[in-house]
Amino acid sequence: MALIILRCVFLLCAGGVSAIINASFTEGSTQSPLVPYLIFGGIMALAFAVVVADIYAPRKRIDTISAVYFGVLIGVLLTYVLSIALAPLIAQSFNGRAVQMIIALVLCYFCTSVLLQTKDDFRFLIPYVEFVREVKGFKPLILDTSVVIDGRIADVVGTGVFDNQLIMPRFALSELQNIADSSDKLRRTRGRRGLDVLNRMRADDNVDLVIFDRELPELAGQTVDLKLVLLAKHLEGKVVTGDFNLNKVAKLHNVPVINLNEISNSLRPVYLPDEIFRTKVIKAGEGAEQGIGYLDDGTMVVIEGARNKIGQELDVRVTSTLQTNAGKMIFAKVESR
Repeated sequence: MALIILRCVFLLCAGGVSAIINASFTEGSTQSPLVPYLIFGGIMALAFAVVVADIYAPRKRIDTISAVYFGVLIGVLLTYVLSIALAPLIAQSFNGRAVQMIIALVLCYFCTSVLLQTKDDFRFLIPYVEFVREVKGFKPLILDTSVVIDGRIADVVGTGVFDNQLIMPRFALSELQNIADSSDKLRRTRGRRGLDVLNRMRADDNVDLVIFDRELPELAGQTVDLKLVLLAKHLEGKVVTGDFNLNKVAKLHNVPVINLNEISNSLRPVYLPDEIFRTKVIKAGEGAEQGIGYLDDGTMVVIEGARNKIGQELDVRVTSTLQTNAGKMIFAKVESR
């Protein structure tokens, strides 16, 4: 409702501005009677175009708008300072006003361009933006190549668990593209699957996926894993990965890590000793009487006394569980009726 009132007031003000302009043109001048109507129609058409553009661009980023605002403001201030400093030279030029306009145009563009490229670094200058980000507690999530190839990140983000901004660094995207162009068929398939996952997340309006293009000086000459860690530290974000080694490196640098394997393990059903469930024996185990089965989530079940019952579905009783870095293992025995 507030936006509707604002747009109506804006259109009324546009009509008032056109009336003032017509009054200034008609005083003491003989002009065509169509000119006031043309002025009124042109200003109102411009006002309607502004309102329509505002309606069809609902997702406005405060950091981008602030970067443009401050860029133009700084450019105008620098133009004013340079105009005072170079006043003697400008006065002797062919057209001083034109020189000032050119200086203003160049400085406004340059300042806005710099702030747009570094808006993540100067955000602390805007208290409102920083206040909102701190209250919500959102930190950007820097994606690793392995987690994109894995593909589960798209499903996790699609559930709405993560509302954070997802950042795919350009160097990680280049590594993914090199994998997709590999001569090895398996690597090529994995790389293309990763690109498909990125395109799927990019097409989702509810996912805020950004490609980070900047090359920070501290990243020069570093490996891809270390670049990810340093970038996460620079952006005060978290690394999302499924790589065990990258997980260790990030923890050494005190960078928070979200490991999808750990999330997957924590969400698996918990079976306590003496619980009974039904599973199918898939193959023989390493022990003399052991058989191996799997739960729907891939958890391995080692069953005592099931070596000769491969292919059968059995009721088994849990004896113990074992948590490893690779996942959880359940030890059970055949339940005798």
